Amino acid sequence: MSQQHERVEKNIGLMAVLIAVVISIGGLVQIVPLIFSAQTTTPAPGVTHYEPLALAGRDVYTREGCYNCHSQMVRPFRAETERYGHYSVAGEFVYDRPFQWGSKRTGPDLARVGGRYSDDWHRLHLNNPRNVVPESNMPGYPWLADTLVDGQTVARHLRTLKTLGVPYTDEQIAGASAALAGKTEQDAVIAYLQGLGTALAGRK
Repeated sequence: MSQQHERVEKNIGLMAVLIAVVISIGGLVQIVPLIFSAQTTTPAPGVTHYEPLALAGRDVYTREGCYNCHSQMVRPFRAETERYGHYSVAGEFVYDRPFQWGSKRTGPDLARVGGRYSDDWHRLHLNNPRNVVPESNMPGYPWLADTLVDGQTVARHLRTLKTLGVPYTDEQIAGASAALAGKTEQDAVIAYLQGLGTALAGRK
């Protein structure tokens, strides 16, 4: 064993620093190229930023922890694509902050759920999942139907996303509160779900 190797093995502080350096370099080598790759920074064909109602629904989806049981990423394996549809591509998630990928599937993956069910089906499902899926262990969310969307909060969210590069216009931001007047959180969640994966739904 060389003296340098022995020194590292006997000095836990030095070993910790060197481990951190190696991990950092490995991480940068994998992450930095993705930041400059058009494949990960350019929206896939048909992918647009969220309309205010769908964005509000995404916020509710995140707040209620739906991602704990539902992933939103179809892996490129036959068993996955046959069940859920076209595998996920990076350009689908350009406007997602944070991502909803995940690997936990207590419930089915929702990456391609948009348009598969009617709005009425979703209402029944959100109020009491066992109304439409008797074996479901998902909790109900009936209060969403009675809670109005806060238009001012959504407008602030739009403004923040614009500073991060999402192409919202000043007119969209200014009109968000009026566009969301009278809309419930249930309406918002349904709008969000109905848009998931629709841009790539026709791909094989």
